[in-house]
Amino acid sequence: MSFLQDPPQLPDPWVRDRVLRGWLDWRLSSARRAVLVPHLEALAAHALAACRERQLTPRREPVLTQWDAWGARVDRIALTPAWERGPAITTRHGLLWAGHEDRADGDARADQFARVYLYHCASEFHTCPLAMTDGAVAALEASGERALIDRVRPRYLSRDPATLWLCGQWMTETHGGSDVAHSETIARRDAGGRWRLYGRKWFSSAVIGEAALALARPEGAGDGGSALGLFHVETRDAAGNWNGLRVQRLKDKLGTRELPTAEIELDGVPAWPLGEPAHGVRKIAPMLNVTRLWSTLGALATARRALALAGDYATRRQAFERTLTAQPLHRATLADAACAFEAAFHLAFHTALLLGRVEAGVATADEAVALRMLIPLAKLWVSKLAVALVSECLEAFGGAGYIEDTGLPQLLRDVQVFPIWEGTTNVMALDMLRALGQHGLTPLRAALAPALAAADPTAAQTLRGAFDAAERWLATNAGDRERLEAGARGFGFTLARTCAATLLAEHAAWSSRRGDAAPVAALTRFLARGLDRLPGPHTDSDTLLAGLFPRAAG
Repeated sequence: MSFLQDPPQLPDPWVRDRVLRGWLDWRLSSARRAVLVPHLEALAAHALAACRERQLTPRREPVLTQWDAWGARVDRIALTPAWERGPAITTRHGLLWAGHEDRADGDARADQFARVYLYHCASEFHTCPLAMTDGAVAALEASGERALIDRVRPRYLSRDPATLWLCGQWMTETHGGSDVAHSETIARRDAGGRWRLYGRKWFSSAVIGEAALALARPEGAGDGGSALGLFHVETRDAAGNWNGLRVQRLKDKLGTRELPTAEIELDGVPAWPLGEPAHGVRKIAPMLNVTRLWSTLGALATARRALALAGDYATRRQAFERTLTAQPLHRATLADAACAFEAAFHLAFHTALLLGRVEAGVATADEAVALRMLIPLAKLWVSKLAVALVSECLEAFGGAGYIEDTGLPQLLRDVQVFPIWEGTTNVMALDMLRALGQHGLTPLRAALAPALAAADPTAAQTLRGAFDAAERWLATNAGDRERLEAGARGFGFTLARTCAATLLAEHAAWSSRRGDAAPVAALTRFLARGLDRLPGPHTDSDTLLAGLFPRAAG
């Protein structure tokens, strides 16, 4: 064999990420950056080391051992090395506590999610239980259960891996995913008055955690979602044994295979209700807002990893006597992916920034309402975009992108989870419609008005036109709920792309004054691909779907 292809090498995820560095310089104070940057440097070094380790060692997955050698039920889960290291990295680098300390300036969440963004790909989805733990803190704080908060919050936000607790989220049952109204898990008081849970949870992504928030129906309560209570459960007893819980099996999944997702049976797990044991779906909403943002940032980080590897490979691979970087069409393909990524980055991080401002009490009324819209918008668009970007990047490797031991196919399998986790794209689109409520787009446009005012006049005109088109579509269909719902996905994509481009335009104006033309180039290219994804009439749906859903004969 006369030729061996030089494989891609991951560029330093901090030093070589122009978009991240530029955004942090723009948005965060020098004092906050001085504290943050050493953590980002360390997390980038960890990411590089983890990438090298993955290239040299076989891939590992968690292993469930249900019985010991003498027949005792143990349900022991052996984790991967990355997961074993997770608590130390989490506590050392503030992947949880950074979002809940030094909140006064409103920038704590942006600070935290910069850390998460650099850690995610190296974590082997240890970010999943971190997301739920972070969300659990939000749900607990909203509940006002002071005694419970004072007892468990320090565990969730610990700086010591020995005292860190991870929290799961147990909602999904065999009946379905997002529709939790038919949950069959029962909450029952024991002889001493303690609540205990009985039932089966179908997807439990953080079963290895010390606690969870779970939906359950109090015994004797009525049907439907409003009768469900939200309970805080603790999975281990004082001796460290499972506390009324059995792990039935680990899920065999398309991706996220290092993440031990389990089916579990609850047989008397002790539980503490968050307030009155009813309206649990509403009470878990603060958790979902946080976990959806973690999901958005995970998708963004995975897309960035794929782009970084594809860009490096383009400098190493030759075809037709030239490197791929010298091929005009290959350059154009990567540039299209890069500009979409840059727009998505601004939408995701601006949403994180707004969450921090709202939690700090420094957001305007319009920003607070806009956040409620932006969380589902960011998740629905960034998650779907990330799948497309990773797929495009794999294609940029040719056949090597399809070979398992390059590690590249795993990126595509893993990124596919993000449009599903914490609500599918359609669920996010419908949630976005609910968030519009009676206000329509007015608060969102008001919250983004400073960004639009800073934009180049030509770009600003295009952006206003896109917002106006979205408002016209909304007004035209306002009286027809079926048409609103049928078109919610295209409307959401249009609105997300327009918001992302508006934020990119604001940053491009700031950057160009400092001599950096790259954000302007990203904006120009992104706008040239169009913002409008608004749906047309859906009158032909029945005809199109007749073959998929044939009516029963007779």
